[in-house]
Amino acid sequence: MSAEQTPSATPTTPERTTDTRELAAHFAASLGQLSSGGASNSEEPAHQSKDYALLRDPVLHNERLDAIRQKKGYIIDMDGVIYHGNNLLPGAKEFVDFLQANNKKFLFLTNNSAPTPRELQSKLQRLGIDVTADHFFTSGQATAYFLKSQMPEGGTCYVIGEPGLAYALYDMGFFMNDHNPDYVVLGESASYNFEKLTKAVQLVQNGAKLISTNLDVETLNSKGQKIPATGAFTTCVELVTKTKAFYCGKPSALIMRYAQRVLGLSRIETCIIGDRMDTDIVAGITSEIDPVLVLSGVTDMSELSSFAYRPYVILGGVYEIPNEDEKNIVSETDMEEAARRASYL
Repeated sequence: MSAEQTPSATPTTPERTTDTRELAAHFAASLGQLSSGGASNSEEPAHQSKDYALLRDPVLHNERLDAIRQKKGYIIDMDGVIYHGNNLLPGAKEFVDFLQANNKKFLFLTNNSAPTPRELQSKLQRLGIDVTADHFFTSGQATAYFLKSQMPEGGTCYVIGEPGLAYALYDMGFFMNDHNPDYVVLGESASYNFEKLTKAVQLVQNGAKLISTNLDVETLNSKGQKIPATGAFTTCVELVTKTKAFYCGKPSALIMRYAQRVLGLSRIETCIIGDRMDTDIVAGITSEIDPVLVLSGVTDMSELSSFAYRPYVILGGVYEIPNEDEKNIVSETDMEEAARRASYL
């Protein structure tokens, strides 16, 4: 994200004094997210009119945006929603302030298995957002929880990944083994090479079960450029070994179930906010949780026509959500009642 984008795209207060449709389209276009032409008021392709209505239609968009503001629980992707690399995205701090000020429950749910929750907490603190470590849940943690459910006594793993994944596995009783492990576990890492992938292939061929923290084939670096991710490397091992990995991150219903347990809320009272149609949005749809697509990440409006499903609403970014309407405040009594309802589901 360039320096000139941040001040112009981020509202200085939650109060809206201009048309949010125009602001959303402007920010999306500045990130190269609209279809060719990029003009905020140009006509969209006819076959995508319903997609664009979720972004631009003043009635439909605002009604659904208001419904999202009144949710009690928020499952929030991080990269492409809150930040790109080490750059905070427009309105991210105001959005978190809105959640805290209105007594909302929220969980940052990331497919990035590399960091620990404390590392993610520290990163947001450096960027100016102060939340506790229990507001974070990674695909590495989901993977460790899943393996624990499969082998309660613990086991061994050959891991290609960063410390966040290794620590999560250790905490659940799984130890590193590169000779005859129970599992080969693949996660986010900048250290993938031919030697490690070959080792993974050989171990799977010898009987180790293949586990992947997520199926994302690409992610964004700090410059907003696409780079290969865990899913791309996992596919390599799958093709050579003729096996299929078990994926623990989004869009798996497994990680969504874990997130709901942490929030303690029902599906109806929760939404998921993300930048990926193939993980965040489909995760919401398959979990019956209203999915919100933001255009501040990897998804381009022109790509929506290739999917057989749509998000609940489309935003230029999370900067659209904060406002000062008192109807968005969740009282302690309302939250306790919501938690009781969820306990019966």
